[in-house]
Amino acid sequence: MESLTEHHPVNGPVVYGFLRLVRVSADRQDALRASLIEYCRFHELQLVGLFTDRDATTGPTSAAFTGLLDVLALADTYGVIAPSLSHLGPKAIAAERALHIADTGARLVLARRTPSAPLPASRRETARRRLRKAARIRAAERWGTG
Repeated sequence: MESLTEHHPVNGPVVYGFLRLVRVSADRQDALRASLIEYCRFHELQLVGLFTDRDATTGPTSAAFTGLLDVLALADTYGVIAPSLSHLGPKAIAAERALHIADTGARLVLARRTPSAPLPASRRETARRRLRKAARIRAAERWGTG
């Protein structure tokens, strides 16, 4: 009888880390690096490289980000992991960098997602009404009364 596949070493999807470390202490750098390693271990991702942007750039290009885009073009690359979207830069730069990452076909994985805000009560009620209406339509179609 063969052993279970869980007992065989299997490489997870290949990811590259990206950190933006402008004026950050060595302890904080180590903690961020360790958090990415732990996230990848827990989610069975293979972290094969870590790119670090140490400059407060005013645009979306930097040596570290250009290097990241280069390796994302390699075969068998699943994506990029960052602690949060802010590690891609300020909002406008982060948005542009996220688009560049998406253009390569790679996924952007965020270890810490900001929790999404609950829908306002009026939007929740609207969503419930739509769901109820869709359920009534499906039921009518099923029973041939619609």
